[in-house]
This record gives sequence, structure tokens and C-alpha cells, in this order.
Amino acid sequence: MISQLSWKIGGQQGEGVESTDRIFSTALNRLGYYLYGYRHFSSRIKGGHTNNKIRISTKPIRAISDDLDILVAFDQESIDLNAQELRSGGVIVADAKFNPTVPEGVDARLFPVPITSIAEELGTSLMKNMVASGASWALLGLPLEVFNKAVEEEFGRKGPAIVEKNIEAVKRGADFVLELAGGPLEEFKLEPADGKQKLFMIGNDAIGLGAVAAGCRIMSAYPITPASEIMEYLIKKLPKFGGTVVQTEDEIAAITMAIGSSYAGVRTMTASAGPGLSLMMEAIGLAGMTETPVVIVDTQRGGPSTGLPTKQEQSDINALIYGTHGEIPKIVIAPSSIEECFYDTVEAFNLAEKYQVPVIIATDLQLSLGKQSCEMLDYSKVSIDRGYLVKDIPDRDDSSMFNRYAFTENGISPRVLPGEKNGIHHVTGVEHDESGRPSESTVNRKKMMDKRLRKLAQLEVTNPVHLQAPHAEPDLLIIGMGSTGGTIDQARVHLSEDGVKTNHMTVRLMHPFPTEQVLPQIAKAKKVVVLENNATGQLANLIKQNIGYHDKIVNVLKYNGNPFLPSEVYEECKKASGNKAQEELVKNGNV
Repeated sequence: MISQLSWKIGGQQGEGVESTDRIFSTALNRLGYYLYGYRHFSSRIKGGHTNNKIRISTKPIRAISDDLDILVAFDQESIDLNAQELRSGGVIVADAKFNPTVPEGVDARLFPVPITSIAEELGTSLMKNMVASGASWALLGLPLEVFNKAVEEEFGRKGPAIVEKNIEAVKRGADFVLELAGGPLEEFKLEPADGKQKLFMIGNDAIGLGAVAAGCRIMSAYPITPASEIMEYLIKKLPKFGGTVVQTEDEIAAITMAIGSSYAGVRTMTASAGPGLSLMMEAIGLAGMTETPVVIVDTQRGGPSTGLPTKQEQSDINALIYGTHGEIPKIVIAPSSIEECFYDTVEAFNLAEKYQVPVIIATDLQLSLGKQSCEMLDYSKVSIDRGYLVKDIPDRDDSSMFNRYAFTENGISPRVLPGEKNGIHHVTGVEHDESGRPSESTVNRKKMMDKRLRKLAQLEVTNPVHLQAPHAEPDLLIIGMGSTGGTIDQARVHLSEDGVKTNHMTVRLMHPFPTEQVLPQIAKAKKVVVLENNATGQLANLIKQNIGYHDKIVNVLKYNGNPFLPSEVYEECKKASGNKAQEELVKNGNV
């Protein structure tokens, strides 16, 4: 029996690839397996190749696998594009309708199953996804009743007749492939999972759930890949808590509506991707000038312009930090797991109100849309901090306005909600005095800029970096952000086997940069590898700007639209370590 396995299904968009993956992985989740998924899809509604890859394991995993055990193909293109990933002895389950062939040089067993024909016999070709799922499930020797329960949940709202037909489709697919293969494949039998309940979700859903838990009650947004699922999630959930989602005409309207709602006292957010973030920049500056808390999610994707809307990239770092004109305090945090997407969203709302600044949550496409297992969330960790929000304001003898932007030692001024007695003040995007009245005084200008900018001097963020540092003097310190963490961890296992001592740091606070936490780790490492999905090394440049040590830093960049594979990280880090690996092998008598 094996402890992990990789499964992929491919076909044309619109022919059931997504639903096949969803039901297959849901059933595995019910058994207690850990899962990590990756979606490859085109930026069109229907047509164009798409595939979903699921890594299945008895232990926690946070990276896609290098190879593939089972490929389910609805067309020959899926075989041609993905068969090279198959390990020697891998399996292809293909629809017999297109007379599938195995490409030259690929060592794989082909099981042609009449997937479409079986579905049509049952009444509709739409059920071919269930035929394919049944065939896959049967080869793994897993209990069919668990899969049938997942089918019931998926189609139960359509009535018992539809459920029964889909269960029959699963059974026929399973029976046919078992006859071809002579029974379940022993080499693909998975060890039993722990059976414990786990969440299985995408990062966008975790962010949406975090927003609900944080008390967000208004989301204004414009649909855009890969952020739309946050809005779709909250459309279903917020009304249950007295909230609402407004789909605006564009991203400019989305951010300005969020700022207005926040000024009125409601916890508010918006979410977008690179192109939308570009449109929001002027208004983000307005939030900084008016000291209005607002939470913005940026789900990074391939750019510039429309770029690669459905592909992985981490190239918005410069825009996130420097995009607004002028100088404002802002906070940029970057979760690196599903759990962190939830907890960091809660913290983002607290930080926004505590420091009265825009807070940007930076994810990437793989973290946003890659479905994966996570442990049950601990809601006892959720707390609400609304910051320096004042009520019961004393009467004043004169007719002066409330000093909303009062000069304070820590830079955080008293905030009052509209309608509060004695709280009247002026709000404007131009420079202003303590009461908010426009002012061009040079003395006031300097004092007000200094006040705003010193807000973050004492910033406290939970775990600004994640650090795994078993070695006092590592050969390599590997630094990443977002979804790269699990891939780095897997590569480190093989580097350790080669005698390369590695520490691993994930930067979670992008701005203000956590110099105190990063500097000592870089100082003690022989070399520093910075891993990121962009072409110019934006994270590495940020580190150089704040830390130095230019001569130690090695860029490992990938910007072809795909996330890093563990083998790629291993190879690049091995190169960066120089001859260290070879020296260790010689020393140990292995060469």
C-alpha cells in the first residue's frame, strides 16, 4: 500500500472536469485523506483545455506533486498535454469514444472506457463525469458507498431519480474498468486515512469566512479572476448576518463604496486582482489621507494588463507597496496557507481599525483557487478590536468641530462615527488640520504627515514571518511568500538527504517590512535563495532594500504561469549551494 498518490482529470472546459474533481475529492476528504489541488484552466467560459490535479496523502501536504499516477482523459489533447507527467507504470483512463493512444516514450497502461457511451445509455452524456469518477475510484480499491454519499450530496436537490442515475453511472464505470484491469490495482491502493474530519476549501472561501467572522457586513466588488469566489461566497453568507454584497460597475466604484461604508462605521472590504488593484490606487490614497480603515484583497495573477488571468504569478508586490501616489501608511500581509487566509483576514480588519489605515491581503492564484485540506478552525482565536473609536463626547463651550485628526504621540487620532453627538468634523482628500478643514499651512502639513506616518512605528502583527530554523549556520536560507511554502518544505527534505543544511522563512508581512525578524536569519546564512513567481525578483529586491547582503542573495524565479514544483526548487537550491552537496557525499563515503 502507498501513503500518497496523484490523480488528474483533463478535458475541455464545460464538459464536467470541475464537477468530476469536486465529487472525487469530496469523497476522499470524507475518508480523512489530506488533499492538495491545482487547477489549470483557460480564460474563457467554455472550450479550451482544462485539468485538475489532486494530490492525495495520509499526511498533511501543501504542494503539488512532480509526477502523476492516474490520468483521466476526456480527449486526446488531455493525454498529449499531460501524459509526460505520468510515472513509469502510471495509468490512463480515457474515453474510448476518441480512440485514445499513448504518446511515444510514455510508460503507462491505457484503459479505454466507453465513458460517453455509458452516460448516453443512462440518458445524457452529462453523466460521463460520474462514469469517469467511478472508474478512478474503483482502481484505487476504495469503498464505493462513500463515493455514493458524495454523489447524493451533489445531486440530492435534483431529486432521487437523478441521484440514482448518477450512482448507476458510477457503478458502471467502476465495473467496466475493473473488468479491464482484472480488479483494483494493488500498487495504487492507499493506506487507510485517519478518518478525522477536515475542512477542504480554497483560499478565497477561507478569506470570505474570515470576513464574516471578523464582522464584515458589506462587500463591494467587481468580478475578476481569481478573486470572484470571495464575492460569490459572501453573496451566500452575508445576508444571513444582516450584511450585503454590492456588485459595482467597476473597481473604482468598489473601493470608493467600501471607503464610504467604512466611514459610516460598517466593517467593509473589497477584493480584486492586479488590473482592478491598479484602478483602485487613487482611492486607496484617499483612505490613507482620510485615515479610513478598509480591507482590500489582491489575488495576484499573471500580468501586466490582462496578462494571464487564470495563471499563477506573484508580481504585484511593488504595486501593493508603492502603487499609490504620495506617501501614506498602509499594511500589506501575505497569508501562506488556507488557515492563514482565515485568521489573517480577521486580523486585517482589526489592524485596519486599530491603525486607521488601508490593509491589503495579498494572495496568489494558487492559494486563492487551489483547493486543499486544512485542520478545523479555532473560532476562540477570533477577537474584534475596533481601535480608538470614541463615544460620549463632552459638550464644548464654543462652536468648534471635533478634532478627528488630532495630533497624538502614537499618530492614531480619535475616530468618531457619523451622527455621534458633538462629533461633527470635516472629511476631505486634501491636506487638512486637526478638525479636517483644508489647510495649506507648511507647519501643519509637516506635522500631519509625520502624525500619519508614525502610526505604524509600533505595529504588532501576528507572526510577521514563519521560520523553520533548525540550523545555527545554514548553508541556505530559502525565503518565499504565499503558496510557495509547502513546495519549499518538500524540496528541503531532499536537500537534507544531500547534506545541504537549510532554513526556511516565509515572509508574511510585506509592508512595513519585518526587518528585525529577517535580518538575523540572513546574517547567519551562507547563501539566501529567494523564491518567487515573477520576472524581476520583487521580493528579493525588497529584502535587499531593507536588509542589504546583496552578495548573498540568489534569485529563483518562475513566471511562465505555473507554480513551482518541488523538484524545480530542489534543483535550483542545489545549484545555489555550490559544491556543498558533492562535498558531503564524498565525506560520507557515498561517492
